[in-house]
Amino acid sequence: MHEYTSTARVWGLTCPGFPEEVSRARRWTRDILRGSPLAEDAELIVSELSANAILHTASGQQSGSFHLALAVSSQVVALSVTDDGGVGTAPKVEHADQDATRGRGLGMVSAIAHRVVVHDSQAGRTVTAELFMSILPGGHPC
Repeated sequence: MHEYTSTARVWGLTCPGFPEEVSRARRWTRDILRGSPLAEDAELIVSELSANAILHTASGQQSGSFHLALAVSSQVVALSVTDDGGVGTAPKVEHADQDATRGRGLGMVSAIAHRVVVHDSQAGRTVTAELFMSILPGGHPC
């Protein structure tokens, strides 16, 4: 195989920062991953990350948007949501009490995904969650 050839397929979608776009992001993810054993987990992750972008960043303001990227290979499904920034603090896993109505999303994503990476840039923040197709004993991908 040529060194610049990849077997990964990558899709992208940009959505206006409206709450109803979260369901569009879920459908888009479900359609791409139809038949994959990771489809339901991926759909939930995209839903949480998209909602967080709209609720907690400039993506949810007038003229805001968020961008999704979905990369699929034989080893991994990587889901990224990039927001419009505008907040000073990085997303973090919170330990919300049982009565809280918010604060569980990123914790749930971290529990489902095998790895979560947050990358800051001038234009916004990208949260990427990776789901490995197969896991060896000890939690390492094959």
